Amino acid sequence: MRKYTYTGVRGVNPLAGAKIKYHNQKTDVDGYTFDSKAEANRYCDLKLLQKAKRICDLELQPRFDLTVNSVKIGFYKADFAYTEVENGERIVEDVKGVMTPVYRLKKKLVKALHGIEIREITG
Repeated sequence: MRKYTYTGVRGVNPLAGAKIKYHNQKTDVDGYTFDSKAEANRYCDLKLLQKAKRICDLELQPRFDLTVNSVKIGFYKADFAYTEVENGERIVEDVKGVMTPVYRLKKKLVKALHGIEIREITG
């Protein structure tokens, strides 16, 4: 018979602090807290592109409801959305280190329900 030790929250050592799921490091820029350094770096790149007037309407963490047959089944929150000035195309981006099965499913749902192709930036 196995002995189990309760640590309070599964996968977290209460003495060591919170465990970070994918070894990312939260980073603060301009008063925003980003989930990873890669996401914070991408934000800085996009700010420069906006200053150079190559993109406009930069939006952080736009949310897309996932509703099927009038039933809301969840939502997808992207990292960034912006408009390319040259062609007027609206871009939705997600900075990814790990492509989880849940993310893959939500990406397909966003495409099917909203007609939006998510652009992935690897970090």
